[in-house]
Amino acid sequence: MIGNIYIITAIAVIGGGLFGFDISSMSAILGTQQYKCYFNQGPDGPPFNNDSCSGPKADVQGGITASMPGGSFVGALLSGFLSDKLGRKRAIQVGSVIWCIGSILICASQNIGMLIVGRFINGLAVGICSAQVPVYVSELAIPSMRGRVVGTQQWAITWGILIMFYISYGCSFIKGTAAFRVPWGLQMIPAIGLFIGLLFLPESPRWLAKKDRWEECHEVLTLVHGKGDPNAPFVGRELREIEDMCEFERNNADVTYFELFKPSMINRTHIGVSTQIWSQLTGMNVMMYYITYVFGMAGLTGNTNLVASSIQYVINVVMTIFALVFIDRWGRRGPLIIGATLMSIWMYANAGLMATYGKPAPKGGVDNVPEESWQIAGAPAKAVIACTYLFVASYAPTWGPVSWIYPPELFPLRVRGKAVALCTSANWIFNFALSYFVPPAFVNIQWKVYVIFGVFCTTMSIHTFFCFPETSGKTLEDVEEMFFSGIKPWNTRVEFRKIIAAEHGDMTDKEAAMHHEEVPAEKTG
Repeated sequence: MIGNIYIITAIAVIGGGLFGFDISSMSAILGTQQYKCYFNQGPDGPPFNNDSCSGPKADVQGGITASMPGGSFVGALLSGFLSDKLGRKRAIQVGSVIWCIGSILICASQNIGMLIVGRFINGLAVGICSAQVPVYVSELAIPSMRGRVVGTQQWAITWGILIMFYISYGCSFIKGTAAFRVPWGLQMIPAIGLFIGLLFLPESPRWLAKKDRWEECHEVLTLVHGKGDPNAPFVGRELREIEDMCEFERNNADVTYFELFKPSMINRTHIGVSTQIWSQLTGMNVMMYYITYVFGMAGLTGNTNLVASSIQYVINVVMTIFALVFIDRWGRRGPLIIGATLMSIWMYANAGLMATYGKPAPKGGVDNVPEESWQIAGAPAKAVIACTYLFVASYAPTWGPVSWIYPPELFPLRVRGKAVALCTSANWIFNFALSYFVPPAFVNIQWKVYVIFGVFCTTMSIHTFFCFPETSGKTLEDVEEMFFSGIKPWNTRVEFRKIIAAEHGDMTDKEAAMHHEEVPAEKTG
C-alpha cells in the first residue's frame, strides 16, 4: 500500500485529467474536416470527402458539447451518495469504469445521437471523479499541504487537455473517421490506469472512522503520516481529533442535502456553490472548447489554427505550476479577486478590438463555419490572440485551482461529501448551459459574447471581496470557529490570527500564523 501523499495525489488526480481529455478531444476535433463531414447537417447532407461540409448546426454542436457537463451534473449529485456508501476510493473507481463505457460508445458513434449518449455517460464519470477526488486527497493531507495537493487536480486537468489536444492534432492527419475515433478510444487508457492505481492506495481515514473501522483508520494514519510508527505523536493527535469528530457526528446523524440549507450552513453553501458557478462564468471552459472558433475569426485556418490553439493549453499547464507552489502562501481570496479582475480586462479588450476593427463575416461564416460570424485581421487580430493567451494565463494560477481547493475547506466532515457534490454539480450545470449557449451566441451576438463574460468577471471580483473568507492554513476546526466569529470576510486573515493569539496568551501574530500550519488536526464543529 502506498503511503506517500504526493504519489497518492498523483494517482488520484488522474480523475481530474479525464475532464481535460474530454475538453480537448472535442475542441481539437470539431474543426477538422473529417468530423464536420461525418456529422454534417448542411444542405449537402453527410457525404464524407467534401471540403464544403459545415458540420453539425450551431445549436446541435452546442448540444453535443453540453452533453458531457450535463452528465457531470448528474454524476456529481450521485457522487455524494456513492462516496458515503462505498468510500471515497471506490467511488472514484466506479467513475473510471463508467468513463470506459462512455468512451466505447463515443469511439463507435454512428450518428449524432449515439455521440451525445456516449458523452453524457462520460460526463457521469467526470462528475463523480471531479467531486470526490478533492474530498479524498484533502482528507488525507495535512492543512499546510492541502491547497497544494487539491490544486493538483486542476494541474491534472490542464495536462489532460494538453496531451489529448496533441493526440487529436496528430490524428487529424489520418484520413477517414479514424481521425476522431482513435483519440476518442485512447482516452480510455488513463481511466484504466486510475482504476488499477487506486488498488494500491489507502482509503480515507475519516471515512473509515465514520464506518467504525478504527483499526484500519489507525493503519492509514500510520502509513501516510506516521512513516510506519503507530505511536508517532502526530498520528495520536490526528486519531483523537477524528474520534472527537465521530462522537459529534453520532449526535448529528442522518445528514441530508437539506442540512446544507439550514441557517448555520447556508452561508457556506452559498460561498461553495458560488465559487464553482463563477469558475464557469469566467468563460475559461468556453475558451477551451471553442478556441478554434475564436482563432478562426482572427484569420487562422487549418493546422495554423490548431497549433495556435495548443499554445493556450501549454500556457495553462505552465501557469498552474505557480499556484501549486505558492497557493498556500497566497491564500484563497487574493488569487480569486486578482484573477477575476485581470480576466475582465482581457475580455473587455477583446470585445473592444472586435467591435472597433472587426466586421461581419460573409453569409455562412468564415470558411462556411456559422459560429465564425465575425472576422478581424492584421495587428488587431494578433492583439485578440494575445489577449486570449493573457486570459488563460490569468485564470490558470487563480480560479483554476482555487475553485477546486476552496469548497472542501468550507464544510465540516459530516456534510463534506454531499456539500462538495452539490458545489461541483453547480459547476457542471453551468458548464452545460454555457457549452450549449456559446455556439449560437457566436452566430447571433458575435463579439458581444466577450462583453457578457467581462461583466461576469467584474461581478465575481466584487462578490469575492465582500463574501468570501480566507481559509488557507486553517484547520477545519478553525474554519468552523471563523464562520461563527462574525469577522468580516475581508478581515479573516488578520483578525482571526489575533483571536488565535488571544486564545494562546502571548502568542504573536507570526506564531499564530505558524499555528495554523503546525496543527493539522481536523475536527468538525
